[in-house]
Amino acid sequence: MLEPSHNDELPSIPGKRYFTIGEVSELCAVKPHVLRYWEQEFPQLNPVKRRGNRRYYQRQDVLMIRQIRALLYDQGFTIGGARQRLSGEEARDDTTQYRQLIRQMISELEEVLQVLRK
Repeated sequence: MLEPSHNDELPSIPGKRYFTIGEVSELCAVKPHVLRYWEQEFPQLNPVKRRGNRRYYQRQDVLMIRQIRALLYDQGFTIGGARQRLSGEEARDDTTQYRQLIRQMISELEEVLQVLRK
């Protein structure tokens, strides 16, 4: 999963239900064509597709993309190695995602607290 030290370099995830490919691209610092390619390579990535094949990503998709990005760009995994690593982690994936969500919420709440204290 994305290491806490890498959370600082990526923007926090807003509390929305769905994100467009452009929004996810900005949230994860990855170009849209790379996201489309990763959808073919990683079965865990499966955004909702609506009219005209428009992609709508959910929060867990954004977290998965950040995890893939960390494996490929930060830890130096190949696509195959990252795919294998993620498939081996599926059993404990839910727990890890919940921890990531909790860290993200704590971070966002701390930011809100700082704004309220001003």
